[in-house]
Amino acid sequence: MRTTRLASTIGVLAAALISVTACGSGQQAASDATTSAPATTTTTSTTKAMSDGVTKTGDVFGPGCTALPKDTEGSLDGMVDDPVATAASNNPLLKTLVAAVKEAGLVDTLNKADAEYTVFAPYDPAFEALGQDALNAVLADKAKLTSILTYHVVPQRMDKDGILSSANLPTVQGGTLKVEGSGDNVTVNGAKVLCGNIPTANATVFVIDKVMTPAA
Repeated sequence: MRTTRLASTIGVLAAALISVTACGSGQQAASDATTSAPATTTTTSTTKAMSDGVTKTGDVFGPGCTALPKDTEGSLDGMVDDPVATAASNNPLLKTLVAAVKEAGLVDTLNKADAEYTVFAPYDPAFEALGQDALNAVLADKAKLTSILTYHVVPQRMDKDGILSSANLPTVQGGTLKVEGSGDNVTVNGAKVLCGNIPTANATVFVIDKVMTPAA
């Protein structure tokens, strides 16, 4: 009888010991699995900062840049410190544009120190190509003149790379300009950039060979 009870007790103890051992092994395996699992890494993509559109005198491009005056307020070095309307007024290539800006009452708007623009500035022969009668009619119609001039202004400062990468530029007037080309051959609504990346105090200027007209 004692032998039977002893055997039974030993059997129970053995079963309990096996159970405890198995449980411990399972917990260790789970612990090992947790420890060996690779840590999850969260990758945050960083968007490359966009150019602020500010250029230097050495950044200008285009065949028309050689026509800019030297050593005067209308030169590259002279224009860089002036707000855009003032800078244009000192440039002999932009006399008609400056007269139109004054007629429309846009000088103060374009010269605002806290504003930044991209300006596509038609040179004098571009206005002459309209014909004197057509030009006089536009100058006499302030609403139409303002619409045309603000169609040449983008309310954001952009350099050549910026306008080419954007391709379509919303203007102050409300319409959109289409930019095409590559390298130094750039057009805006079909108008050729004669000299671009011109820096002024509050704008980047592109002199173009046509007057652009917004859709009615």
